[in-house]
Amino acid sequence: MTGPDAPSEAGPHDVPTAAQLVAAVRDFLQSDVLPAVEGRVRFHTRVAINVLGMVEREIELGPAHAAEHAARLAELGVSGDAELAAAIRAGRIEDGHALTEALERTVRAKLEVANPRYLTED
Repeated sequence: MTGPDAPSEAGPHDVPTAAQLVAAVRDFLQSDVLPAVEGRVRFHTRVAINVLGMVEREIELGPAHAAEHAARLAELGVSGDAELAAAIRAGRIEDGHALTEALERTVRAKLEVANPRYLTED
């Protein structure tokens, strides 16, 4: 089982996990606070709900995304984003298809955290 409801593996912290705490605050804001406020406070509550959703997704997906990103960079022969940017500027990435595919997967991973709705066809 993975995700915010998964039991904590070998770690120093007990339940609730950080992801579960973030989810609880997000749920509270969405179900109790948002219906009770208006105007500017309602807007800021919606922003807070969205931010907490992003934090939840980053906690859940971040480690895998980081490992996948490092593997993509290694396949391109670079060790980090700055080195990749320099290689692109210098024209050192010979396989344009591999570069495009790596960049697309990186953007997809960012959207999975920032706003997964952007990945749907709606």
